Amino acid sequence: MLVVVTPLLDAERCYRAVAGRDARFDGWFFTAVRTTGIYCRPSCPARTPKPANVSFFGTAAGAQAAGYRACRRCRPDAVPGSPEWDVRADVVARAMRLISDGEVERSGVPGLARRLGYSERQLHRLIVGELGVGPLALARAQRAQTARLLIETTSLPMADVAFAAGFASIRQFNDTVREVFAVTPTELRRRPAPASGATPGELTLRLAARAPYDAAEVLLFLGAHAVPGLEEWDGRTFSRVLDLPHGPGVVRLSPAPDGSAAVVARLQLAELRDLGTAVSRCRRMLDLDADPMAVDTVLGTDPALADLVAGAPGRRVPGSPDGPELAIRAVLGQQVSVAGARTLTARLLPAAGVPLAAPVGTLTHAFPRPGALAAADLSTVGLTGARRATVHALAAAMADGGLALDPGADRDEAGRALLGVRGVGPWTAALVALRGLADPDVWLPGDLALRRSLATLGSTDAEAAGRWRPWRSYAVMHLWALAAPSLFTRPTPSARSPRPPATVPAPSERSAS
Repeated sequence: MLVVVTPLLDAERCYRAVAGRDARFDGWFFTAVRTTGIYCRPSCPARTPKPANVSFFGTAAGAQAAGYRACRRCRPDAVPGSPEWDVRADVVARAMRLISDGEVERSGVPGLARRLGYSERQLHRLIVGELGVGPLALARAQRAQTARLLIETTSLPMADVAFAAGFASIRQFNDTVREVFAVTPTELRRRPAPASGATPGELTLRLAARAPYDAAEVLLFLGAHAVPGLEEWDGRTFSRVLDLPHGPGVVRLSPAPDGSAAVVARLQLAELRDLGTAVSRCRRMLDLDADPMAVDTVLGTDPALADLVAGAPGRRVPGSPDGPELAIRAVLGQQVSVAGARTLTARLLPAAGVPLAAPVGTLTHAFPRPGALAAADLSTVGLTGARRATVHALAAAMADGGLALDPGADRDEAGRALLGVRGVGPWTAALVALRGLADPDVWLPGDLALRRSLATLGSTDAEAAGRWRPWRSYAVMHLWALAAPSLFTRPTPSARSPRPPATVPAPSERSAS
């Protein structure tokens, strides 16, 4: 697998982006201005500072550790995350994905180090060597962002906000907010409190992406695969249950009403301290942190894909908020239609899923966790004996730690472990990497839909497997769209209640594994 490593920040290139207020670089780096003591996103509308007065940081945590506070005008903590951490496969990138998912809040730096197979000292040295700050500072920056969201979007008492955001004490919360935002928590709460009838634990957030971003297309793809009881699709809004550390939550995702590159998320959480994790998993599912300019520059120069890329600029790879869930669903989807896979998956929910305290619309269960699935009786699900054995073996491998598919997983090791499970072949392992582990450079060997599209373009599977690196996952989406347009066709803007898309045959493996 080709790993793309971003070099050290080029000050001249960064300054050109700042001078041009280029929003494409928001999240890639942060601009700190020594004369004002603040840090901004590259597209900040404030007057461009002189080159001699600026420094550039790869993370907000780095700028904060150097003594800078966040700009209240451009809100640099609200930008998309750096796409670098999704592309790279080294330990620092894996650590960043786990920190974003809330691993430090759940198990501390010792737990983060254990999960990655390093000592605390080794991990600290690696992260500081590249980013200038350690995992605690990175987690602290994330806590500050979560605190701001809760302060501005809820009427929770500040003590509840502090602990929900992951702070260990009120004093730590107050000091961090003052240091990062240069105001007290009370001053930060500028907006009127929500109406008294608001549902406790319910938040509405705007999740930003890099343009171009077709939210309607991403949600349509997810909606076409919606599993009854777990997911819901009404033609515009995709809803689903999230399995979060402190209890199941529900998220409803819709395109931003102003047509911008963003998604509106309405979250209902069992506990507010799961907010950061829920947001991270939604961003991963929607591929919001991708760099469409980098992807389209490579794929758009290939004659075979040029027209497809021009017709759908910024196309994303819809993922999954949970790697183990995607792995099980990939097995259930082998050699059956999309509708068949949805039906089989729905039957797993009452057998081993975690029920919601009360149904939310048609949503009733979180997807079964590996341990529960490994022990569940699946005889009534409708699987063949061989497929049932594969599901049990796969769930057992994930439950005992022999197979890791969380955000910090080593993608190469995960692929080898998947292929070691009887009944999991190269196509299934590749699909898990593509949609479960968010690997941007995956090719699906033997996929029938890809073969049809390649034949249309006058190419072959063998030729394509070596092309379009390091963005083969995005090439797969373009080729799937060519073969199965009903999974990607955008709803007509004037239609009030568009019908859900028709199902199409799902890609299948070359042979039973």
